[in-house]
Amino acid sequence: MQQHDRPGVAPYTVRTPRVVAARRLHRRRERDEACRFLAEGPQAVREALGRPGLVHELFGTGAALTRYAEMVDAARGGGVPVSRVTDDALAALAETVNPQGLVAVCAHLDVPLRQADTGRLTAVLVEIRDPGNAGTVLRTADAAGAGAVVFAGEAVDPYNGKAVRASAGSLFHLDVVREPDPVAAIRQLRDTGLTVLAATGHGDADLDVLADGGGLDGPTAWLFGSEARGLPEPVLAAADARVRVPIHGRAESLNLAAAAAVCLYASAKAQRGAPRTMFRSPATGVS
Repeated sequence: MQQHDRPGVAPYTVRTPRVVAARRLHRRRERDEACRFLAEGPQAVREALGRPGLVHELFGTGAALTRYAEMVDAARGGGVPVSRVTDDALAALAETVNPQGLVAVCAHLDVPLRQADTGRLTAVLVEIRDPGNAGTVLRTADAAGAGAVVFAGEAVDPYNGKAVRASAGSLFHLDVVREPDPVAAIRQLRDTGLTVLAATGHGDADLDVLADGGGLDGPTAWLFGSEARGLPEPVLAAADARVRVPIHGRAESLNLAAAAAVCLYASAKAQRGAPRTMFRSPATGVS
C-alpha cells in the first residue's frame, strides 16, 4: 500500500502536482503530447482496468475507494498507483456535474490501421466533430460486434471526455485507429478484403434491398460522415457503394447515431446468417 493511501494520510488536493498534471489532460494538446487521457466513473474505470497496462493511475475520493474496493484491489494488484483525493480535487478532474468519485489516467489505445482488428465489421467516422456522436457510434459499433473504429480526417479526438463517457466503456473493447487520410484508409480496408459502404441519405442503393440480396453478408466497412456536412465527395467516390437507409415515415432523415445503428446491425445480422425478412424493402410486400 502506498504512503498516500494509508489511513490518516491527507488526501491529494487540487494543488497536488499529480492532480494538476492529470487535470491538464482535459486539453487535447496535452492528451496528444502525453499520449494519455482521463476515464471518469466506475464503469469506464472497470473496463479500463480490464486491459493490463492501460491505467497509469487511479484517483478516488475516500468514499468511492471504499465503495469500489474490488476495483481498487484490481488496480493495486496490477501495480497501478491509487491516490485518495478530496472531493474538490475529484470535481476538478471530472467533467460531469455529479461525478461518481473515480477518475483513471489511461494510455492512448491507438493502433495502426494495418494492425487493427478490422475483421468482418468496421466503422469509419469521417470528419465527425461532435464527441457525443462519436462516442455513441463507438458504443454501437462495439454492440454490433465490430472490431475497430477508424477516426478519419479531421475527426474529433476519441479521447475527448464527452466521447469517452458516451462510449460507456466500449472505447476499451475495440481497436481505435486515427487515420488523417480517409481515402487512404478506404484503400487499406479494401485491400484487406472489406467491402466499403458509404452511408448517405442520397445513396443509390437501398439498405433493405442490399441486405435482402446478400450484399451485407461479407466483411464490411461502413463510412459515416457528420450530420452537418455528410461525407466528402472524394470519400463517396472511393466507396464501393453509396447506401441510404429507407425512410418509411415522414421524417426527413435519421441522425448520425441512429443511421449508424441501423447500418451496423444490418451488417451484423446478415453476417450471422439470420433470416433477412426484417430487411426486405416495402416493394417485396414483406414487413
